[in-house]
Amino acid sequence: MDDMYGSDVLGAGWRERGAVHVATVEAERELVVEVAVDGFCGAVTRVQGGTVELEDFHGRKRLFPLGGGFMIDGKPVRLIPPAPAKQATKRTASGSVAVADQRARIALPSRILVEGKHDAELVEKVWGADLRVEGVAVEFLQGLDKLEELLASEPPNATRRYGVLVDHLVPGSKESRIADAIMRGPHGRHLKIVGHPFIDVWQCVTPKTLGITRWPEIPRGTDWKTGICKAFGWPYETQGDTGRAWQFILSKVNSYRDLEPTLLGRVEELIDFVTAD
Repeated sequence: MDDMYGSDVLGAGWRERGAVHVATVEAERELVVEVAVDGFCGAVTRVQGGTVELEDFHGRKRLFPLGGGFMIDGKPVRLIPPAPAKQATKRTASGSVAVADQRARIALPSRILVEGKHDAELVEKVWGADLRVEGVAVEFLQGLDKLEELLASEPPNATRRYGVLVDHLVPGSKESRIADAIMRGPHGRHLKIVGHPFIDVWQCVTPKTLGITRWPEIPRGTDWKTGICKAFGWPYETQGDTGRAWQFILSKVNSYRDLEPTLLGRVEELIDFVTAD
């Protein structure tokens, strides 16, 4: 009679039979993992004293013991401290893996147009390294009302697409009406216009990054940047004053984690559009 248990149930390897294999992964900084027990998902920010700190997309941080109970891409993993001699994966400010010894490509015909000087500086600081690798140029657009003139002089086509980032693009706004009219025009097929809901790109920097709980409310009829400078007790009387205020805000931005998700998604959308085959 056949022995359904085999000839030696206590033979070598009997403990491992039927066990689910769990991969061991070093908890390198910026590695994104999910906690199996409650679904909390975040990137590794530090490993210390047998624990790993994870920070989610909203900036919330939690500590967990190293070991099992984590998942990557839906598969269970066991986190261990990174090897001391192993160099952590380098990433750009946007969170992408940095490409070693990669020279900037010759600029592609396609480009990203950013409404506002401060907006363009912010995009360059966070996504500049990625865009240079892709060969995508970022150009400053003085205003959405100038876009028609640009499109007429240098029309987009299948190989030269334009992505446009606009401030305060919300339903019913002047900006949304202009954008809708342009997209219905002859160039809409090779053009993508997106925007964030904030009055100014300054608000795309999270309050946490500046050490405040929220951005001040500015009364209607008051220039927004001037009102912000007044609320913070900063000089505000000249254009140079607001420029210095912006440089201080920009200096606090080190990576995509310091920006609101509504801006992150829109910029990534434009990059995908202008680099698509």
